[in-house]
Amino acid sequence: MENVIELSHPLIQHKISKLRDKNTGTNEFRKLVEEIAMLMGYEALKDLPLHDIEVETPIETCQTPVIEGKTLAVVPILRAGLGMVNGMLALVPSAKVGHIGLYRDEETHEPHEYYCKLPDPADKRLIIVTDPMLATGGSAVAAVDFIKQHGGKRIKFMSIIAAPEGVKRLHDAHPDVQLYVGHIDRELNDAAYICPGLGDAGDRIFGTK
Repeated sequence: MENVIELSHPLIQHKISKLRDKNTGTNEFRKLVEEIAMLMGYEALKDLPLHDIEVETPIETCQTPVIEGKTLAVVPILRAGLGMVNGMLALVPSAKVGHIGLYRDEETHEPHEYYCKLPDPADKRLIIVTDPMLATGGSAVAAVDFIKQHGGKRIKFMSIIAAPEGVKRLHDAHPDVQLYVGHIDRELNDAAYICPGLGDAGDRIFGTK
């Protein structure tokens, strides 16, 4: 599927296996999510625009590339997406951070927006949306809808675990959005949980039930 990139790097796969383990505690789980986000971000940001500046080395003056100015925004889907933000900021500390708040109807599993705040100017930035789990795809599609409504044009989506149903739904709705995923799992169950998955990412990141 075009624009769907499943990252097979051994370090990512190793850390995902630790995430899946029900015995992995909150502190370790949170650190693993950050580490995986950083490893995934390294790949997702490989096409950031550059421009040359003049730098004086201990030997001579040279022209050398740096990342363009107001280029990057990280936009987590609340609340689980917050767990991936620090991993991205470790790579690009100057990135701006927006937020999209969605809650899922327990019966229909459809998302509803309760908060959306994006860095300006949205149309000038590469926007990386983060959410550890891409399940039904409803929240992902809604988040990208909101970003496009606010002027966002260059959007990528990062998810650690995805269900085939969610991948298809996001790709069908927004084929222009690149999806970076650590692993595409088998299926959704009747409760719209990813199988085998890793449980509720938000609860495991924040230590809630």
